[in-house]
Amino acid sequence: MPTTDKTLPRIDPVGVDGLLVTFGERLSEEANRAALAFRAAAEAAALPGLAETANTLASAYLRFDPDAADHAAMEEAVAALLEGRDWYGAGLPQGRRLWRIPTVFGTDLAPQLDEAAAAAGLSPEQAVRSISESRVRVLTIGFAPGLPYLGTLPPEWDIPRQTQLTERVPVGALTVAIRQMVLFSVSTPTGWRHVGQTGFRAFRPEAETPFVLRAGDEVEFVPVPASDYASLEASGPDGGATTEPLE
Repeated sequence: MPTTDKTLPRIDPVGVDGLLVTFGERLSEEANRAALAFRAAAEAAALPGLAETANTLASAYLRFDPDAADHAAMEEAVAALLEGRDWYGAGLPQGRRLWRIPTVFGTDLAPQLDEAAAAAGLSPEQAVRSISESRVRVLTIGFAPGLPYLGTLPPEWDIPRQTQLTERVPVGALTVAIRQMVLFSVSTPTGWRHVGQTGFRAFRPEAETPFVLRAGDEVEFVPVPASDYASLEASGPDGGATTEPLE
């Protein structure tokens, strides 16, 4: 187990119909892997009354139908599943995908690349190479519909958020802070630095599956020139991205 905290993993109630299974007090590779694996196992086990699952960076949330099982029964079933294996050493769930997303780094489309690179102690060219050579995992979906938190980046990217908000970034903006990236699914203010711009639409309310990326998917951001952006944006909601299954 990657922690000496004897209280972890831990089961906590969330309202009258939910349980939160916590594997870490902060993000780590092991805690995120455990949360993803446990969430998938809970779904596969068809726990009595299980109605919905989600995960945070380091925990799994399970919501039950209280008419199908009382809270004590829910917690007993979850505890039994939790004790069945070492979740920190579990493999990632099946059905994951690798996405390669064309990305314009810097220029007027992503104006904070130089600032973020300097904060990381890198040149802009080194920063682009570092990000584009890092295959990152969708750690969780949150903040806005379909919005992925991705990571983790190399240690030099442990840079703070801005002290003031950027007034608004567009849909498809790639931002960075605290060794993570966020690919914006909506246009919104943010404290994360805008380093890349994609034509990818992570939230598609008109589609059968509105949230395109799933926790556990992996992503590579492929550098393209700014002159390609208009055609990528016009090509459809994938913005020129390709995908393939992961084993």
